[in-house]
Amino acid sequence: MNSLLKYALIFLLALGLGVATVTIFAPGISVPWRQLTGGASIDEQTVDNRLHTVPGYGVVLFADDVPNARWIAITRRGDLLVSQPKRGQVTLLEADADGDGHSDGQRVLIDHLKRPHGLFLYEDWLYIAESDGVGRVPFDHSDGLVAGRYQKIVSGLADSGNHWTKTIAMGPDGWIYLSSGSSCNVCIEDNPRRATIMRFRPDGSDLQVYASGLRNSVGFDWSPKDGALYATDNGRDWLGDNFPPCELNRIERGAFYGWPYANGNRVPDPDFGVNAGEDIEEKIANSRPPVFSFPAHNAPLGITFLRSQAQPATYRDAALVALHGSWNRSTKDGYKVVSLHWDEHGAIHQRDFLWGFLSADRQTVYGRPVDIAEDTEGHIYVSDDYAGAIYRVTPGESGDSEAGAHKPRLQAPTKPLAIDRGAAQRGAELYQRHHCARCHAAQVPLRNLARRYTLQTLADYFDAPTPPMPDYDFGPSQKRALAHYLMSREVDTPKLVAPPPAPHN
Repeated sequence: MNSLLKYALIFLLALGLGVATVTIFAPGISVPWRQLTGGASIDEQTVDNRLHTVPGYGVVLFADDVPNARWIAITRRGDLLVSQPKRGQVTLLEADADGDGHSDGQRVLIDHLKRPHGLFLYEDWLYIAESDGVGRVPFDHSDGLVAGRYQKIVSGLADSGNHWTKTIAMGPDGWIYLSSGSSCNVCIEDNPRRATIMRFRPDGSDLQVYASGLRNSVGFDWSPKDGALYATDNGRDWLGDNFPPCELNRIERGAFYGWPYANGNRVPDPDFGVNAGEDIEEKIANSRPPVFSFPAHNAPLGITFLRSQAQPATYRDAALVALHGSWNRSTKDGYKVVSLHWDEHGAIHQRDFLWGFLSADRQTVYGRPVDIAEDTEGHIYVSDDYAGAIYRVTPGESGDSEAGAHKPRLQAPTKPLAIDRGAAQRGAELYQRHHCARCHAAQVPLRNLARRYTLQTLADYFDAPTPPMPDYDFGPSQKRALAHYLMSREVDTPKLVAPPPAPHN
């Protein structure tokens, strides 16, 4: 069987079964299914200890109970609207009126939608891109309520296969722009609207393809400097760890950007570009190469140019890009927000802006950034569909002392841990019974726990473990026993070992 077909079948099987802990296997790659779908927990302590910003900014957890948080729009009053495709709804997060850095509350604004993703506010309308079309509803900015009936103004958009999300934004020319990703990893599309950016009038009329050959341009925005439209694009999978690059493209009307015949800077695709004939060679030669390349599989999604005068001069007019993070890679990469800076010659330079969603050993994922929005006061909001959270990054607040510096981590206990040997032995039995070594012996080794946890905080961790670890619903004594066993493997006491499996009868 063709290897790509094999992986596709495994992927579809996982979807069909709805299995939360299926692992997809590829050469050198093992990806927990829940890592792709989200479900991690987040709290203020994790944000404070894990997330880092550049000097001159500070980051706080604005909201922590927004499962599958994707796209963001900000109302005139400062409330946040957040799409949640898997819940079929758009949620309103109330502005931080009391000044504590957190949303003052949340409520569902509109639901029973079909996988809503992109959204924006224009005059007194809220526009929402569902997977199969675009709708709008009157919106009252003064009280944050819808003020009329939701109406579908664009229908019949294809949403089968991969890349069903639709993103929309109002352009400076008064047209609404709409991105639609490909139905596959790499293929010849039957539907000319797939793998494109389109545009239409605010009433939904005159839908037309604006640019094509864009595999999955989830995010796009217009530069405040020159008015040009820039879009992120996710490169294809299964060509190795480091190829093809993900892209930033300058989008022009009628231009073709290479997919599926070419990757990166006009490199012929092995499936559809190599030995494909003169007509395809001409297509590749006339395609537009990216203006900037991100590392392969970093999955750039949202892009926002900073416009507020509250931003430091270094970041005003820079673009922030959310790197959602790799799944088709043997070593994880991405999982951060970066800033893009154009120099006087037009060259683009990338810097880390918000990071810490991936552990230093690249084993543990704490979050996956999706979208970025800026309010009039310069507050920057970042959505995270993995942790179900919204972060707020604010200029003028204390960030790290220098770029790349790390905040203090949890320190090792000041006195030796008092290991309860009996509890540890019961914990060893739990460890063996639930086959924990299958993951922790190789994929997710357990190291330096005593530097990051006390016995109590480690026991508390099992109430909401980070995926892909399942929640076993341990009782208090079981959590305590497992914490004592895991800690006993690190402290200076005779190590306990899990008993061997019971012999089969």
